[in-house]
Order: sequence, then C-alpha cells, then structure tokens
Amino acid sequence: MVSTILPLILKDVAVRRRGKRLLGPVDLTLKSEGLTMIVGPNGSGKTTLLRVMHGVERLSSGSATWAVAEEEARHRQSYVFQTPIMLRRTVADNLRYPLQLIATPRAEVETRIARWAKRIGLEERMGLQATRLSGGEKQKLALARALIRKPDVLFLDEPCANLDGASTRDIESILQTALSEKTRIIMTTHDLGQAKRLARDAIFMLHGVVHETGLATGFFSAPQTAELQAFFRGDIIA
Repeated sequence: MVSTILPLILKDVAVRRRGKRLLGPVDLTLKSEGLTMIVGPNGSGKTTLLRVMHGVERLSSGSATWAVAEEEARHRQSYVFQTPIMLRRTVADNLRYPLQLIATPRAEVETRIARWAKRIGLEERMGLQATRLSGGEKQKLALARALIRKPDVLFLDEPCANLDGASTRDIESILQTALSEKTRIIMTTHDLGQAKRLARDAIFMLHGVVHETGLATGFFSAPQTAELQAFFRGDIIA
C-alpha cells in the first residue's frame, strides 16, 4: 500500500442531468496535505464537486483519478453529510461499525471507541440510542465515525451549517486534531469566518466551474476576480 491515495486529478470533469450542466468542465489537482475549503453561492456546484471527488456522483464526461486503484482509494476515504445519518444503534455501535467493516482486531476496536467517545464528549452516553442525541452530538458522532478508521481523506459537506457556536467550536477542534494527524480534508462551507480559520487553500465555485483558487492567505485577503470580491462583500452574484 502506498503512503497516500493522493493526488486526486480531475480532468475535463462534467456532470449533466436532464440536459442541464451542474458542473464543469473542471480541471483540478488535489495534493496531499492540509484543508481545502470550497466556497461559493448556493447552486454554484460545491456539493456536486465534493461528491465527484468522493466518487458518488456519476460523471457525464472526464475523469477523476487517484494515485492508487479506485477500489483502494474508496476504502481509504470518508464522507460526512450536512445532515448526519445515524445508525439505529447505540453510540458505541455507531463507532464500532466502520471498524468492523475493515476487520479491525477486537481489542483495538474497543480502544479506539473509548478514545473517540472521550474526544467527542460522549463517553457517558455510549449505551444511548444515537438517534436520541442532539444535533450537535449527532454531527460530532458522525465525524468521529468517519475518522475512527483513520482515512487518508475526509470529505465534509457543510458540517456546521445547523449548529450553535459551541458545537461548531467542538467540530473545528476535532478537525484541527485530524489535520495534525495528517488526514487530508476537503470541505464546503457558507461560513467565511470558519473558512479563514481552517483553510490552507480554497476553491471558489461559480456557475458550476472552479472560478478561482489559491492559498488561504491570498485567497481571502486579495481575491483576484471581481466575482470573488463581490462574494466576499455579500453581494448577490447572478
């Protein structure tokens, strides 16, 4: 097994549905470190791009190629939806499930579960049905469930969209720890403050195409296009 599944290379990628272009053409290379933030107005193609990268969106044309075979790449990445999906099982079983899928030794399973339950503050609720958790607790559990098997790449679609400040702070803390442990993160957000706090680099989507990219320092402080400048001002971009 190679050390990383990256880079991911998108070449002439397009997604069309019922004659409408949702994405593309997109040419993009994602390298192997840090957090890439995808920003843009509603309907700009952010989630479609994220799904293309993860391999769950059917391409109309073009290619998305990892540094390893597609099947291996699929097993070494995770995706967390904006609205977390809970298994109708206990908190502990939600954390246990992804480890069982990859045949993790039982002793290691229990060690990882205990570590992650403590990290997300749910060690006292391990026997609770996960569907009974609060919104913030569900999102933290979904994130822990995605990270517990140590993926190379984590995809996040607006993970803090419906959370209060305290829960958002907790999620960001988990992400910072994941980054320190060398997990590559690609994430969409509408929260520009969050984007500035977390991003190493950023992508601005507009009308289904990658309109501007760059390292976070220049991207947020000195946008190069009038459209990105307008987006940062809060203008409506037609």
